[in-house]
Amino acid sequence: MAVSAGSESLIVNAMSVDVEDYFQVSAFERHIARQDWEHLPCRVEANVERILTLFERHKVKATFFMLGWVAERYPAMVRGIVAAGHELASHGYEHIRVVQQTPEAFRADVIHTRQLLEDIGGCVIQGYRAASYSIGRDNLWALDVLAETGHRYSSSIYPIRHDLYGMPEAPRFPFNPDEAFKRGNGLLEIPVTTLKLGGRTWPCGGGGYFRLFPYALSRWALQRVNQDDGQAAVFYFHPWEIDPEQPRQQGIGLKTRVRHYLNLNRMESRLDRLLGDFRWGRMDQVFLGQSGALA
Repeated sequence: MAVSAGSESLIVNAMSVDVEDYFQVSAFERHIARQDWEHLPCRVEANVERILTLFERHKVKATFFMLGWVAERYPAMVRGIVAAGHELASHGYEHIRVVQQTPEAFRADVIHTRQLLEDIGGCVIQGYRAASYSIGRDNLWALDVLAETGHRYSSSIYPIRHDLYGMPEAPRFPFNPDEAFKRGNGLLEIPVTTLKLGGRTWPCGGGGYFRLFPYALSRWALQRVNQDDGQAAVFYFHPWEIDPEQPRQQGIGLKTRVRHYLNLNRMESRLDRLLGDFRWGRMDQVFLGQSGALA
């Protein structure tokens, strides 16, 4: 794997992409009706192609958490991701947060999406990431459902305080819910990376925070996790985050506008630097110990 001369850590971190289009984000769910998705210009296919080119330039393999809705409409894109050596994982069918689902609806959703992705991608789906990290203290039953439906790991609990999600008391690094929550399901939960500083837990694993903070600060935080904690980091981003030309939504609040559109024009260049400054691999290779070219 190509690593810049300045890289201090030999730890392989996990790179992940949450594959959803700009109009499917939770921040827009009160502004864009699901029945209107079919009539909006999709940009996910072109953005994923740019991401695949970027990963290939750095010889990085990643995990793509795919919406079933997107996979149905772009099966060639899904097969291209798998053919390039990346891991295909589930992001649910149409980005419904788990807090909005009953256990029965959630079970049907994850079973349907897993089968759909396996049929299209021709590979076994082991991982799941909930829309907007929407598994927390009040719906830990979802972890049991994921284990029962054949998933081996989840990356759905974010151990921070946030107005939309978060479970700050959860472990910061991969853990077995059997031990942490007495769930008894055998699933591995892999949180997005955070940094412990000044008695608080700070997000540093991607998304809007990566666009908000200066790159040097994000790089320093990930170095601290690798060197001081001795742990592999989990980073994530979305295809729409490298697309400053996406259609702009009207009538949204200031907070939503800032969260979604801040520094979109800088994201791709920052990712380019990040991919060169650290070692990266797929979630299954990093955390499940499965074979893959990580050297």
